[in-house]
Amino acid sequence: MSASYNDTIDVRNGEELNNETVRSFLQKNLKGIPDGQLEIKQFGTGHSNLTYSLKIDSWEAVLRRPPLGPVAPKAHDMEREFKILSSLNPIYKTAPKPYLFSDDKRIVGSPFFVMERRKGIVLDTKIPDELTYDRNFGRKVSELMVDKLVELHAIDYTKTGLVNISKPDGFMTRQVGGWIKRYERSKTDEIPKVVQLMKWLESNIPVSPQPTIIHYDYKLNNAMFSDDLSEMTGLFDWEMTTVGDPLADLGATLSYWIQSDDPELLKRGLGKPPVTVKEGFFTRKEFLMDYEKKSGRDVSNIHFYQTFAYFKLAVICQQIYFRYKSGQTSDPRFADFDKFITNLIQYALQTAKDK
Repeated sequence: MSASYNDTIDVRNGEELNNETVRSFLQKNLKGIPDGQLEIKQFGTGHSNLTYSLKIDSWEAVLRRPPLGPVAPKAHDMEREFKILSSLNPIYKTAPKPYLFSDDKRIVGSPFFVMERRKGIVLDTKIPDELTYDRNFGRKVSELMVDKLVELHAIDYTKTGLVNISKPDGFMTRQVGGWIKRYERSKTDEIPKVVQLMKWLESNIPVSPQPTIIHYDYKLNNAMFSDDLSEMTGLFDWEMTTVGDPLADLGATLSYWIQSDDPELLKRGLGKPPVTVKEGFFTRKEFLMDYEKKSGRDVSNIHFYQTFAYFKLAVICQQIYFRYKSGQTSDPRFADFDKFITNLIQYALQTAKDK
């Protein structure tokens, strides 16, 4: 099914691609592409990798590349994301089919890959005008989000290519240590109590359940739905996917799942509040309980994973803010990220104490 609203924007200044170079590359490396003018648009959601829609007559695809400027070590690995999609698409159809990967920086200035274009509804900060919203709308979307996460976590990772690019043993210990190092490398300002938070995380790492495939950036605006909300037609941004603790994946999802009674700084830290604040969408507790029921997993330690997820989100925002402060990006959306980072640190500490 295809939604009737436009999910792309004109390419932002400074993030343009060379139209003729890209068109020529596609013609030489992919079969079945018609002759004609290449139209390039940009997907406006997301704060990290740059994602473009490509269209030549009836042929369509999506191109993904890293953000402009220097990137953190091992981050934004386009070849790895391409391999993940190649492994998952045949068995988890919500993952789009990848077409090709290229490390030829002459094409778009960095390594990149091209994948199939999925169509549907992407929900972020507003309900598309063409759709009628009621409580059942929010419940349908919420249940689909839980169902597809449970389905992903049920896949036998040993029968996929992810077994060759993942190290599930000691996952949470490495995660906590690794994200602390990322924060220290991208630090710009002194934030009260961040040291206290990092020490708490290091001292409270739980024993993980059996490892599963985890998306690790599983949030509403990375998903796409059919017009009638009967299915999730696409799930995107697989760059952080690995094999690890499924509750870390759930905790990350809950950290993005904003609800109506959250503090304003949490609601608006990344811009306008997401649609999950509307009546009918699950609360975080309802999402958690539905996941527990459908997956059969013990979620009693979720407060640790949520605390870590808020810290991880703070570090991701810190890395973006570091690029902004260093002049590597001039995107005005990032100008006030320092306030959101500070708030996330405080909120993470509160989550730890709420146990």
